[in-house]
Amino acid sequence: MPSVASRGRGRRTINEINMVPFIDVMLVLLIIFMVTAPLITPSVIDLPSVGKAAKQPDQIIQIVVNKNDTLELKVEDKTSSLNLKELAPAVKQAQGARDSTAAANSAVVISADKNVKYETVVKVMDTLQRAGIQRVGLSVQLAN
Repeated sequence: MPSVASRGRGRRTINEINMVPFIDVMLVLLIIFMVTAPLITPSVIDLPSVGKAAKQPDQIIQIVVNKNDTLELKVEDKTSSLNLKELAPAVKQAQGARDSTAAANSAVVISADKNVKYETVVKVMDTLQRAGIQRVGLSVQLAN
């Protein structure tokens, strides 16, 4: 109920809000935030970086997916065109499947044109994974 002030002849109401309780609450909240803010430590995320691998691969096999969904296999200086069914045996042969240490330490990198459907790249990755090829990565262009 608004307070009533009497002055002289009549009574009139005071239409002002009492700001003191509001200011008290805000000061208490400010003190609480000032005390708790230094206690909250920001979380640190350990992101991977380039070159963090323990051992660099002995051989890099590159699979290029072109705009028209054709595949090219690049091993050292040799380039050969192939389809999805021929991909896994060709990569295994390029890795040297008879030598298990060479196959384990060779990396397969998939490079795709940015206009290629995502589905095509996933099919290539799935084919390699089903064939038991261990180290498969994607080639990306770094932003300048």
